Order: sequence, then structure tokens, then C-alpha cells
Amino acid sequence: MSKEFTQDEINSIVWKACDSFRGAVDPSEYKNYILTMLFLKYLTDLWKDKRDEYTKKYKGEKKRIERALARERFALPPKCDFDTLYENREAADIGDRINKALQKIEDANKAKLENVFRNIDFNSEAALGQTKDRNRRLKNLLEDFYGSDARPLDLRPSHLSNRDVIGDCYEYLIEKFAAGAGKKAGEFYTPKEVSMLLAKLVDPQPGDTICDPACGSGSLLIRTAKEIQEADGSPSRNFSLFGQESNGSTWALSRMNMFLHEMDSARIEWCDTITNPRLVEDDQLMKFNVVVANPPFSLDKWGAETADTDQYKRFWRGIPPKSKGDFAFITHMIETALAGEGRVGVIVPHGVLFRGGSEGLIRQKLVDENLLDVVVGLPAGLFFGTGIPAAILVFRKDKKKRNVMFIDASREFVDAKNRSYLGEDHIAKIVKTYKRRKSVDKYAYVADFAEIEENDFNLNIPRYVDTFEEEEEVDVRAVQKEIDGLEKELAAVQKEMTGYLKELGL
Repeated sequence: MSKEFTQDEINSIVWKACDSFRGAVDPSEYKNYILTMLFLKYLTDLWKDKRDEYTKKYKGEKKRIERALARERFALPPKCDFDTLYENREAADIGDRINKALQKIEDANKAKLENVFRNIDFNSEAALGQTKDRNRRLKNLLEDFYGSDARPLDLRPSHLSNRDVIGDCYEYLIEKFAAGAGKKAGEFYTPKEVSMLLAKLVDPQPGDTICDPACGSGSLLIRTAKEIQEADGSPSRNFSLFGQESNGSTWALSRMNMFLHEMDSARIEWCDTITNPRLVEDDQLMKFNVVVANPPFSLDKWGAETADTDQYKRFWRGIPPKSKGDFAFITHMIETALAGEGRVGVIVPHGVLFRGGSEGLIRQKLVDENLLDVVVGLPAGLFFGTGIPAAILVFRKDKKKRNVMFIDASREFVDAKNRSYLGEDHIAKIVKTYKRRKSVDKYAYVADFAEIEENDFNLNIPRYVDTFEEEEEVDVRAVQKEIDGLEKELAAVQKEMTGYLKELGL
């Protein structure tokens, strides 16, 4: 058997570890324990790989080995590793031991992991049950991540089939939790194919700064970064990532997610983007080449009461209604995109395209400023926790022509058991159509400013993309002939039935 662990093998092992919690702990709670344990196991095995590498390189010279390890991108304090916890899995205070190990790891890596484990308590009676049940669950969890004696789980990079296996496993788990737990767990996850489509539409380039002001678990940021290629087609590491997330537990997931994808230099802030933006320099909002987000749909109580006194003057186009924060996020994103070159990609509910009032006025100004570049209508059922259809809006600050492209991609998708999803061919078609920027019958339309103005700046896609399918012309004579034939057949059957009934004396 190969010593290398494949993506599917690791995914299966880690998903099975969830059995330690299923039925006893809510998925929105136990996801934190599973993902944190995966993180700890990876740190442990990565550290062992680095130690083995330097031991071989420096022929066992301890001082040189320790100096080399001290220069690594993270530190693992003594006896804070997974292996030590596994050896003590029968301990009565195992929950407390895990907590202390995580705290020491945080302290040793403040720049990258400070506060990441603050919101998770492996010794919590409320979350994991009374002592006996809690200890049993934690023992099972440690044993699950150990694997088997015949094939212990080994997450060392030298034993993995590719460098992104662990990060992709993390993404796999987040998606599984979102799919299984409904809206509560799905709020922070954008399906990977939607992230891929949005990333391709904003077209990130080497050297770009990329921001997600509602970054959730960080999947959209990571996917956008992965789209960047060097001139020779190789993946680029020449980018800078920034994000902000209001939910503390989800913010912690994002920090760990970045680390597992070797993007731990990303700056991810924990606070509400609209009421307290933290990506600020010299009392000014930071500006980025690319801004992407899947913000909460029509968020109520988003902060309208303080918008007119916003110190960054983001809402000069108008203040969105207090019960629908969609344009609050859109406005923030546009204000943080670099002048003359910034690209903004945002996922929104369809109401953003046509609702009136203050939203209509803001929409009109965005079109009038020639910022809106494309509206892409997506199929219903793509997102976890909601079946409503959504759209992608792309704004560009380098537009020349005063027009807007509309793409109706709502009818082309893969109909899976639990939800719809976009296939690679669907994504490729959307991106190709966008880049060609030409109308396509019943699929895409390029509308000039005058036409949008004539429609009172209503961006509802059916106003621009005609998807009406004419019914085939009915041959009345042929249909009548078919009816006559059926009537004759029916009369014959009735006559036959009458004969049978007479024979039966009925």
C-alpha cells in the first residue's frame, strides 16, 4: 500500500470522525471541534516533517536543527502536539489538556493565530456533555484522527499526494457542514463553483491586493487567489489577501483556513464591516485591486441609523433601507476598490436588481457613473440554506463604454439530489460570453445606457434577455385526425367491454 494519503482517503477519515458528535451535538457547534482537531493534527505532522528534513540536512546537530525550526512560519511548543494528546486520551482532564495545548500554540504564534481558539472550549459541559460523555467523545475524536495501527493518519506534506490536500480537506468539511446543517451553518460558505465563477469574472492578476469584506470561512478569498497565474501559466503566489468577518467562530475558521492553504500572511480582521471597518490605514479605508464578497442577503439592522454620520462617507449615493443591507455592502465594496482599476464582484439576491426607493436611486447612480459592467443571473438552489436564485454583479472602475452586459445563466445547471450546482462547462460558457461581450440569443444581451435609462434603471434580467420560447405551430388537421382515431379505438373497447359484462350477467 502506498504511504501517500490521497484527498479522498483523508476526506473520508476526517468525515467519519464526525460520528463522535453526530446526534449529541449540533453540527453548527461540533464543526469547530472537528476543524480545530484537523488543524492541530496537521501542525503536528508538518512539524515532524520539518524536523526530519533538518535532521537529515544537518546530520543530527541539535543546535542547528533548533535554529532552523525557529525560522519556520509557525512554532509548535513542546508537549502541545497531537501525539502527546493522543497518548493521554484516557486522562480524566483531557478536555482541559487540549485547551491548554491550543492556548500555548496561540501564544507561540501571536501574529498568525492570536485569539483563533478563544471561542472553542474542549472542556465545555454545555457543548460536549458531562465529564464521562465528554471524555468519551474526545477520546474517540483523538482516535479517529490517529487512524489505525495498520495505517496511521499521516498529514506530513511528504506523505500527501499534493500540497493542497489539507486545505482542500478543510474546504470539503466546511461544505459538508453547510450542506448538512442548513442556513445556520451555510451562512459563511459560498459553494466552490460559485466562488470559482466569481473569481474568474473579476480576473485577479499577479501583484493584486484582494479583499473580501464579508469573508466568512475564507473560501472565496482563497479561490480568487488560486485563479492568479504567472505569464507561463504556473500558479502565482504574488498577491495579498485581506478580509473582515463579524462572527468570531467563523473568523477563527478563516484564519485556520488561510494557514492550511499556506496563505497565513493574509490579514483577516474580526469586526462588522459596515459599522466598524477595520481594514483602515491613516484613518482612511484601504483600497484594493479586487474586492469580492457573498454578503448576507438583505440583512436587517445593518447599521442604517449611523450611516448618515459615517466617518468614511461611504453612503453619499444614498442610504439603503434599514431592513435590507445589500446596497450597504455593495457601496462599501465600491468605495474600497482602487480608482481607475478596481474590480468588484458581489453575489446578491434578485431584489437588488429592481427594488425601488433608496435602492433604486443608488442603483441609478451606479449605472450613471458607468461602474456596473455585468449582471449574471444564476440558477435557483445553488446556495446552502436557501433556494432563492441569486445574481452576480461585477463593477469596474476602468470602464470605457457606457453599457451593461446581462447574462441569463439561470436555466443551465446540474440538478443534484439536494441542490443545484454549476458544472465546469456552465462556468466556462458564462466567462467566455462575458469576455466576448456580444449578445447571444436567449442567453446574453449588451444594453446601452439609453436603454437602461428607458427602463428606469430597472436591471431585472428578463427586461434585457428575451428567453421566450415560441411554441411549435399546431397542425390542427393532424390533431383532429388523431382524435378521431382515438375515439374509434375507444368505441371499440367500450363495445368489447359490454360483451364481457353480458357474459358475466352484469
